[in-house]
Amino acid sequence: MSEPITYASAGVDVEAGDKAVELMKASVRRATRPEVLGGLGGFAGMFDASALAGMRRPVLATSTDGVGTKVAVAQAVDQHDTIGFDLVGMVVDDIVVCGAEPLFMTDYIATGKVVPERIAAIVSGIAAACEQAGVALVGGETAEHPGLLDPDEYDCAGAATGVVEHDDVLGPHLVRAGDVVLGLASSGLHSNGYSLVRRVFAHASWDYDREVPELGGTLGRALLTPTRVYARDLLALIRADGVDVHALSHVTGGGLAANLARVLPQGVLATVDRATWTPPPIFGLVQALGRVPQPDLERTLNMGVGFVAVVPEDAVDRALAVCAERDLPAWVMGRVSDAADAAVDPAHEVVRGAKGVDGGAVQLVGAHRA
Repeated sequence: MSEPITYASAGVDVEAGDKAVELMKASVRRATRPEVLGGLGGFAGMFDASALAGMRRPVLATSTDGVGTKVAVAQAVDQHDTIGFDLVGMVVDDIVVCGAEPLFMTDYIATGKVVPERIAAIVSGIAAACEQAGVALVGGETAEHPGLLDPDEYDCAGAATGVVEHDDVLGPHLVRAGDVVLGLASSGLHSNGYSLVRRVFAHASWDYDREVPELGGTLGRALLTPTRVYARDLLALIRADGVDVHALSHVTGGGLAANLARVLPQGVLATVDRATWTPPPIFGLVQALGRVPQPDLERTLNMGVGFVAVVPEDAVDRALAVCAERDLPAWVMGRVSDAADAAVDPAHEVVRGAKGVDGGAVQLVGAHRA
């Protein structure tokens, strides 16, 4: 008689999942807000929304995303405590684009085999990033998928919800000709373009443990640099006296020009001068090793700009001061003009709209500073 088939013999270890929950409890407890009801382990995360009753016209904002193939680098290097910052940054910071304050987040991790310590490390990064952003981590799910994923493979995703007064929503309707475009520095590659990046270094036969002096350490460490989480900094900028933010753009998939175009109205052109900043060395290294064409590079990677803020000219100095106070490098990178009157450089591409948004136009001109 053959052995009986159990859930464990099929590859799912329920006890390992329970242990993972125990290991992550301390991290999750720090990622909370006073509005959170209940604790870890419930079927649903609960958040007291009574404060919304005091708002005139509360608008809920929601976002969901993952980390992409950056997880493949984390798995190869066997370092899992930073990938959570990438997840939170990709999800929470999209919500701030419309001016909303992110309130709470949930996560989902699928893996071929639950290794409690690895799951706890992933969640510790998610919780630390939520704590940094002022967002409550109210729940999550870990799923074991033997046969679908290899034992050391995993993927993660998340969703978050925020709120903003209807009258305070940011976006194209506020942008005017004469506005100034500010660049806010990225911490590195963030979490986009890793299929290209991984292909470039694999083709060059560069291992992740290779020491790269211009990157200040190993290649793997540089590629796992956590995404900067901007939520609290941007909310401080929006709420600062003397700053009237018209629009924000999160520079993710599609690059700087395409994402900026999404938050501009039709009929305007934002001209961005590359000479106003120097991309960190990782970007030049990817381009040189892979002989990646400049347009493809800029459509794929953030080139050192993680966020863009569009503000009226009389708010520029105050906006830059707020960013400096929060140790967020920021600079004037361009201006918005009426498209009909704008001088267009025929040597550079004009990007109009992106991701289904029929918005304004953006042109990157000049060359980056050495």
